[in-house]
Amino acid sequence: MAESSALTIGSAAPGRYGAGDAQLQLGALTLNGVWNVQGRTDHAPFVDEVRRSLAAELPLEPNTTVRSDTRTAFWLGPESWLLAARGRPPAFDFVTARDVIMASGGALFDVSAARVAFAINGSGAAALLARRCPLDFHPGAFPVEGCAQSLLGHVGALYYRRGIDAFIVMVPRSFARDTWHLLCVSAAADGYDVEPTSTFV
Repeated sequence: MAESSALTIGSAAPGRYGAGDAQLQLGALTLNGVWNVQGRTDHAPFVDEVRRSLAAELPLEPNTTVRSDTRTAFWLGPESWLLAARGRPPAFDFVTARDVIMASGGALFDVSAARVAFAINGSGAAALLARRCPLDFHPGAFPVEGCAQSLLGHVGALYYRRGIDAFIVMVPRSFARDTWHLLCVSAAADGYDVEPTSTFV
């Protein structure tokens, strides 16, 4: 069993930490490709090109997501979405995709290096996030497959609910260390397990 002293809180090494019975699991996720796509969904050539070039459907309702075999698309705004690769999808020619989407009236940006992602799982996941975020995490307000942008402490974050007790939080890479430490400190009283790094799926 891992050490549980306060000195280890914030460690990324797999193991059990904190004082409680570990109803929480925290872990880093590898993002194998993240892109911001922008355009108008009432413009058919743009929508068709996103579907063809990026193998993605765009969610039309605020704070929703759409998953395909290789991508998860997150609604960011009326004309902006974040696409995250699921697992290790086949490589594609970003420059060509960018050019054809621009020709269709949209825009595509590679933001793969801009964010990091953390998984928060377990029966205490929603309560943990609610301590540091003003969002309502009740399933009636934040359903499975929903997403929302808000704060995590003082850091802007994108939240994704992939299960009743399973969340993914994406934050700017420059705040990765502070965000991880905040999550660990917030979970310490309840106890938590650090899981090995896995891939976003």
